[in-house]
Amino acid sequence: MKTDIFNTQEYKEVANRYLIDTISIFFDNGEEFSIVCDVKYLEFNPPLPQDIFNQFGTHVLFNIAKYSFESASIEDNYFMFEAGFGSQNFGSTVSLPILAIRQLIVDEIPLITNIATPTKIETKEEKVDNSMSMFLNNPENQKILKKRKKK
Repeated sequence: MKTDIFNTQEYKEVANRYLIDTISIFFDNGEEFSIVCDVKYLEFNPPLPQDIFNQFGTHVLFNIAKYSFESASIEDNYFMFEAGFGSQNFGSTVSLPILAIRQLIVDEIPLITNIATPTKIETKEEKVDNSMSMFLNNPENQKILKKRKKK
């Protein structure tokens, strides 16, 4: 099986959009779900105590239910939710790139398996900012802008 295609930007954008659209439908319909994620891409705020974090393997299963479901959101290609960890129910906000979701599960049925690895997927605003930066960094464009300002 050719796997190079799964790491192209085009494929990653399709997989990212599919995950976002599916999770959005779950949000709209109050459908709780679970996700399996790559631990290396997870961010916790506040950081988890090391003894709790050390219990994770390379992947972790999160049940996005009850309070975690109510607090869950998607923003700028990141999935975020609040959860309690360990016997002390240590509260933390978890955030991860959408493509760090390896599986999306409902009622113990894996609906989506994602093998694309997370990379930066630009938001519309970032694309505009980057286009403007590229335009302004070109010396020829600087000359045109200076001529325009003089008029």
